[in-house]
Amino acid sequence: MCQSKLTGMDIAELSANLSSDDPAIGLRASLALRRLAERVEANQVGAARKKGWSWQQIGDALGVTRQSVHTKYNKEP
Repeated sequence: MCQSKLTGMDIAELSANLSSDDPAIGLRASLALRRLAERVEANQVGAARKKGWSWQQIGDALGVTRQSVHTKYNKEP
């Protein structure tokens, strides 16, 4: 379920698994959701930078400091 693209069925399955009574299933679904959210955020940060957004603007949009978002996503040496 940790693919780079989720289909409609995968999303429905993920949603069901997040509310599972089985902790192992729920925790795996939580991990999959976290990984997906991290990929989405990284893609959006990259898109924002390509459009000229500053680290401050991105940090404000994410509710974090510009320093933290810069440290996490800056690809320049």
